[in-house]
Amino acid sequence: MTTLLLPDTLTLREARDTLRLLKVSLEREAEPLLVIDGSQLQHFDSSALAVLIECRRLAQAWGKRYELRSLPQHLRELAELYGIAELLTQEDASVA
Repeated sequence: MTTLLLPDTLTLREARDTLRLLKVSLEREAEPLLVIDGSQLQHFDSSALAVLIECRRLAQAWGKRYELRSLPQHLRELAELYGIAELLTQEDASVA
């Protein structure tokens, strides 16, 4: 299992660099399970959702399972507002 930590701030300003770093880590890791830990995340906007969805897509494309842990409640609420909450649930984010 590979665990990647999200930064404390993930807004439009940080999204491109954060996604690039996550993508590089995902490509390098041979582990079949990618865990993204959001416990450090404190300041974010909808760009954080875009980064997480792209990580999910990349993991699926490379045949890896994808799991999100410790996401802030407000980020989950934002996902619900946008109608994409199912993409952040463990059941839907994991690829069999």
